[in-house]
Amino acid sequence: MSRIGNKPVVLPSKVEVSISASNDITVKGPKGTLVRNIDRDITLNVVDGQLQITRPTEQKRHKALHGLYRSLINNMVIGVSEGYKIELELVGVGYKATATGNVLELSLGYSHAIFFSLPTEVSVKTVTDKGKNPIVTLESLDKELIGQIAAKIRSFRKVEPYKGKGVRFVNEVVRRKAGKTAAK
Repeated sequence: MSRIGNKPVVLPSKVEVSISASNDITVKGPKGTLVRNIDRDITLNVVDGQLQITRPTEQKRHKALHGLYRSLINNMVIGVSEGYKIELELVGVGYKATATGNVLELSLGYSHAIFFSLPTEVSVKTVTDKGKNPIVTLESLDKELIGQIAAKIRSFRKVEPYKGKGVRFVNEVVRRKAGKTAAK
């Protein structure tokens, strides 16, 4: 039995949910609007400010979809009401980040700068304080999209385990290796 799927999604007062005949769910809130297509087998009902997701049978596929769609819809509701924010830290000598509009320019120790164009749904800010590592802040109402963008930015320079240099999440713990020891 899906424990996640059985929990109703609580809808804040500012969030509106509409379900179309083709099983598309539209969630509107103060931050924006998100739309997702739901599998035909899953049924959605709004009761007393809560969205209930039900499945038709106890098949393994239906059980899996039940919890999945409940989590996806809950992420949509949180996104349009509060939004999501991811902070990335650039650790390394000479690593820089500047944002102009929706283009992020990264200098990560390569011979060239990396220009990364972001979708319009994602906003970016960069902070560079003297004596501290540059921080790139991503904000969006779509959790999936912001996660993919953060993963792509991280892939430009993955954190290496010997010196800890690279692009990492703020407050991420990196396991360090000892490296070679000096000859005796």
